[in-house]
Amino acid sequence: MEIHTFFIILLAMLLSARVLGELASRLGAPPVIGELLAGVLLGPSLLGWVEPTPVIRLLAEIGIILLLFEVGLETDVMRLARTGLKPVIVALVGVIAPLAGGFGVAYLLFDLPMLVALFIGGTITATSIGITVRVLTDLKRQHSQEAQIVLGAAVLDDIVGVVLLALLYEFSKSGGVSLTNTGKVVAFIALFMVLAPFAAKLMAEVIRRFERKSQIPGLLPTTVVSLVLFFAWLSHAMGAPELLGGFAAGLALSRRFALPMGVAIGTDPEFAHRMEEQMRPIIHLFTPIFFVMVGLSLNFSVIDWGSPFVWSFSLTLFVVALFTKLMSGLFIREPFARRIAIGLAMVPRGEVGLIFAELGRSTGIFTPEVYAGLILVIAFTTLLPPFALKIFYRRFPAE
Repeated sequence: MEIHTFFIILLAMLLSARVLGELASRLGAPPVIGELLAGVLLGPSLLGWVEPTPVIRLLAEIGIILLLFEVGLETDVMRLARTGLKPVIVALVGVIAPLAGGFGVAYLLFDLPMLVALFIGGTITATSIGITVRVLTDLKRQHSQEAQIVLGAAVLDDIVGVVLLALLYEFSKSGGVSLTNTGKVVAFIALFMVLAPFAAKLMAEVIRRFERKSQIPGLLPTTVVSLVLFFAWLSHAMGAPELLGGFAAGLALSRRFALPMGVAIGTDPEFAHRMEEQMRPIIHLFTPIFFVMVGLSLNFSVIDWGSPFVWSFSLTLFVVALFTKLMSGLFIREPFARRIAIGLAMVPRGEVGLIFAELGRSTGIFTPEVYAGLILVIAFTTLLPPFALKIFYRRFPAE
């Protein structure tokens, strides 16, 4: 891609995301819907002007990492801790039920091979934490009790998803699964999530002291973005998704995070406020690119709209994908309305489901019809929850 072509593509992505996001907001829908539709409009599904190239995917990855950094900044760690085992229960049900349901539909109902059925089950286990968090933020529910449970569950869901994807990929390549390698991945991820916030908090103190003495404007956003990117790299190096590095960095820089055992660094509210204010424009620049990229990846042009298999397979799988995620909120002790909200928030598959589907397609595991059916399921489970949550919160505003 020539540089001037990339400029006009980026212009089209940013402006269309803004215009359609504003339009969606005025129509009473979450703005993220407009940003997703901007990708569908510009991408191969409709106009075909933009493809999800490696450069666009890279910018989108930065966007989702910065979005999770902002989520970490706004997370109340003590409130998250008070949710106890609830996020764990939601995450486990939200992985096991879709995996079993998707496998059962593919293997027993549509008589697909076992490996294909396992990949289909793996694809619908995904929860897109980026879309989930953005929808709750758009609805002004990011600090609610259900949001804290969903956040913890979605982080665990992502970790389980990475391990599951590694297992399925290894199985597709070698025909066997190494429990030793799986155990190492899990151990490294757990170690990272425990130690990363402590390291980030110490680095933040260094940034704060240098920022006081700096004679050049812009030191704060430059060093904070560098810290976020470093932790994203470190997260990947330890086998976890990069976006968890952004979340860990944001968590450590939050006003509500302190190190235990007498080594806490005092939080400077004024410094934290300046950091949030200076980082917000950067975050709001990059995050729409991520949601546009998700829309670009939903290629409806590959679907054989006249195929009975595609319709029957995608409809059946959609029902299973929807209800098995809704089940994830039903096994915890909360008011019924809150449990439904948690289940709805866990439904979006987004980019995480697309990663599974693309791996299945690129390795030749999925036929074009199976891949097309999965794209439909991912699309509808991504686009439906924002509307459903909007309607739900109108009906139960106090929950």
